[in-house]
Amino acid sequence: MYKHASTPIKTLLLLLGTHPHPPKLPSSLSPRPEIRPKSTLLPPRPKPPPDSEIEESYLRGSGPGGQKINKTSSAVQLIHIPTGLVVKSQATRSRSQNRTIARRLLAEKIDNLRNGDESRAAIVGLQKKKRADSAAKKSRRKHRKLQEQQSSSTSDSLDKPSTTTKKTRRLLPLHCTSVPVYNG
Repeated sequence: MYKHASTPIKTLLLLLGTHPHPPKLPSSLSPRPEIRPKSTLLPPRPKPPPDSEIEESYLRGSGPGGQKINKTSSAVQLIHIPTGLVVKSQATRSRSQNRTIARRLLAEKIDNLRNGDESRAAIVGLQKKKRADSAAKKSRRKHRKLQEQQSSSTSDSLDKPSTTTKKTRRLLPLHCTSVPVYNG
């Protein structure tokens, strides 16, 4: 039976589905498993290489920070021995946080080097580019529609005879000044 049901009544309530706290089913057995669209599936984040392949050194940081940054060796530099990739991190004042950040950056660089267009960063970049292109296309479509509406409204107004005389300026080349022209 159910291990959550301590009495026959609780067992009955569980079976009928009216128990106030029904047991959670594993996601593989749940009636609605999580289904994500194929476009959002990404490869797993790359894992940092083993310590035996990394040469690690701590350096003094550079840039703003005053006397503190000149005195402490909180920046971390990692060299991946097999590939020769070098990563330096001084994002925070903490050596341990910089070490974690540098390892993550090194793992991403190695992933880019080994997998190229199939790397996680390349796929994420491609998805961002697609989103930006889609937004730009939507914006162009919107502007085109607006221009068509404006041109159709101006062509409608040109079809009607004008009863007023408008004073307009004609555009001349840059070396000339504009001259008022009366349309009548």
